[in-house]
Amino acid sequence: MSLQTDASPDLQAVPSAGSGFPSGSGPDSQGPEAYFEHLLAEDSRIEPRDWMPEAYRKTLVRQISQHAHSEIIGMQPEANWITRAPSLKRKSILMAKVQDEAGHGLYLYSAAETLGTPREKMTEDLIAGKARYSSIFNYPTLSWADMGAIGWLVDGAAICNQVPLCRASYGPYGRAMVRVCKEESFHQRQGFEILLELANGTEAQREMAQDAINRWYAPSLMMFGPPDDDSPNSKQSMAWNIKRFSNDELRSRFVGMIVEQVKALGLTLPDDQIRYNEDTKQWEHAPLDWAEFKEVLAGRGPCNAQRLARRREAHENGAWVREAAAAYAAKQSAAQARKTEVA
Repeated sequence: MSLQTDASPDLQAVPSAGSGFPSGSGPDSQGPEAYFEHLLAEDSRIEPRDWMPEAYRKTLVRQISQHAHSEIIGMQPEANWITRAPSLKRKSILMAKVQDEAGHGLYLYSAAETLGTPREKMTEDLIAGKARYSSIFNYPTLSWADMGAIGWLVDGAAICNQVPLCRASYGPYGRAMVRVCKEESFHQRQGFEILLELANGTEAQREMAQDAINRWYAPSLMMFGPPDDDSPNSKQSMAWNIKRFSNDELRSRFVGMIVEQVKALGLTLPDDQIRYNEDTKQWEHAPLDWAEFKEVLAGRGPCNAQRLARRREAHENGAWVREAAAAYAAKQSAAQARKTEVA
């Protein structure tokens, strides 16, 4: 069974920078604000050196840095199971996945830096508890089946949310997302395969898989953010072509995807209210506990304190690496300067 959906990346549809502009339509002829609006109207890309409204810049820094933080913090729940994976094969696959998440964080931090915010500032805000990351990573991983549920549900939700970002109006963000989404597609398949094997195993394994789905289902739906009526940033982000779909639209797509896929697992979703509304053409589900969502975002989730403590510890323990890299770069720069003087 294919896990591809209509949310799969159409990489050929990603607009290229500067395409489709009439002669004489550059910033010099139109003025920077008019040219910015022209780029949006043409569904093209804003690049780092282009003029942009300060609110647009701040929105991107907030969104991209939160995305990067989520990738880095998101390594922890799965890294916790690397030493306990049931086989060498599973250990190797999980290690590769955690490494992928680290890479995603680096791509995204680099994209955010093009907007003028240093990576050091973003990191400081994270470890100080000032910056947010996805609420989903503040839940504990209680069993090996959670690795499957995270891959299938969490990464599946990420794909639904992130594939449209391949067409984000800000060039560095959209280009970074192309590679991220390719790798997330692998992660989703890996998670589905873990659950499929457990579902076809012993009764205890099947129960473990079902329990993991039961616990991760609702938090995965909340990954898309609050309902549209309670999402202050979505409308403006859509007007700027950063986002392409609202939170509720993406959530509906995801529900429609997993309600079919769970049948192949022979398991169930913990929601007897899922239905397709013919009038609205959207999938509907049981009400979500948004009070819990807000509690987790406020830092009072099951693992918030633990996740930030581990991140601070890793940052402190890695100080010598950053210092060594800076010293080496300074040495190389000085050597290059001497060569230039001799020449």
